[in-house]
Amino acid sequence: MALWSKEMFWAFLALLAAAGADQLSVIHPFTSACAVRGSTLTLPCTFTPLKSVIRDGKRVPLKIIRVSWCQNHEICQDFSTSVYDSDSEDNDPRYQYLGDKKANCTLQITDLQPKDDATFRFRMQADDPKGHFTNRTGVKVTVVDGAKLWIKGSRDNRTFSGGEAASLRCTSTGCTFHQLNISWFRDGRPLPESGPVLRLGPLTAEDSGNYTCALETNINTQSEPYSLQVEAGTAEGGVQLGAVMIARLVLFSVITVITVIVASIIIAALHPRSRDVQKIQASKDNPADEL
Repeated sequence: MALWSKEMFWAFLALLAAAGADQLSVIHPFTSACAVRGSTLTLPCTFTPLKSVIRDGKRVPLKIIRVSWCQNHEICQDFSTSVYDSDSEDNDPRYQYLGDKKANCTLQITDLQPKDDATFRFRMQADDPKGHFTNRTGVKVTVVDGAKLWIKGSRDNRTFSGGEAASLRCTSTGCTFHQLNISWFRDGRPLPESGPVLRLGPLTAEDSGNYTCALETNINTQSEPYSLQVEAGTAEGGVQLGAVMIARLVLFSVITVITVIVASIIIAALHPRSRDVQKIQASKDNPADEL
């Protein structure tokens, strides 16, 4: 199931607001969601109310006067099943209405509990019964135990070569998370990355280790370790080979310089004697020079 960022969500609302403005509707971008007990889940929602109705032969503008969210009730008309009611002063603080009475009907559920494993529906009521409406499909929420968290790698083989990329997804058996605030650990030490997916690469030997994931709000939900091993691959091996070659070239250059210096010293030391030999040879060739 796709992950929704804040930017994607508001773009979605803007798109819905621009389309079908004259149609009575309540729209959810997804009809099911899965989250871990104790986590926070946001149910994006947008609605389009009727703008007006004909009353006594005249067109009269409508106004939304009440909004609510309920659990399981088919049309959300029995307010005893409501988890949020704009007319109530006794709403459970775990259910926060992030919307308004114009277009946004988003609900956020904090500290998810097993009783939240239900279908949530939104209902709007206008100052005329013709403007009342409930989306009967709603959103089916599944709540799973955090103890069931586990890590799925980008491939079954947990051994990677240096220079490759890998991704680890924190998930739960039988549940694909819509959104999840996750902390990641390697060998028990926290990593700066967060979110359901941890992306690694290009891999080096330092990335080897035992990875775990847990809810940011509950460290006790930490998953079983996922052992990832990184072997020297083409990229990493190439770097090592390049370093060896450079070292050899430097050593060869140093030896060459030293050899040249030593040879120069030896030649300089022998040079005066060579001039004496040249003078003696020249006097033998020209006896008159000795007179």
